[in-house]
Amino acid sequence: MTKSKKLVIVESPAKAKTLTRFLGSGYTIKASLGHIRDLPKSKLGVDVEHDFTPQYVNMRVKSAVLKELREAAKKSTSVFLATDPDREGEAIAWHL
Repeated sequence: MTKSKKLVIVESPAKAKTLTRFLGSGYTIKASLGHIRDLPKSKLGVDVEHDFTPQYVNMRVKSAVLKELREAAKKSTSVFLATDPDREGEAIAWHL
């Protein structure tokens, strides 16, 4: 397996489709489908004894997306996080 493509991760499938047309065959474009991590629903989700550090968990409903993104990253020479230029996009990119 040769790594020859660059991976670009965006938030939505519509953006992935559009970028695929513009960037060409040297790129693989994948969508994260929004957030992939969240605070756990079964407990507080922050460590109050350590400066309220958040304890994020992967969202179970996104396990297939995470697997697809990991596999695509392994096959790529570079990974570009091209999420939206807002606070939600920044959070999604940070979790990716």
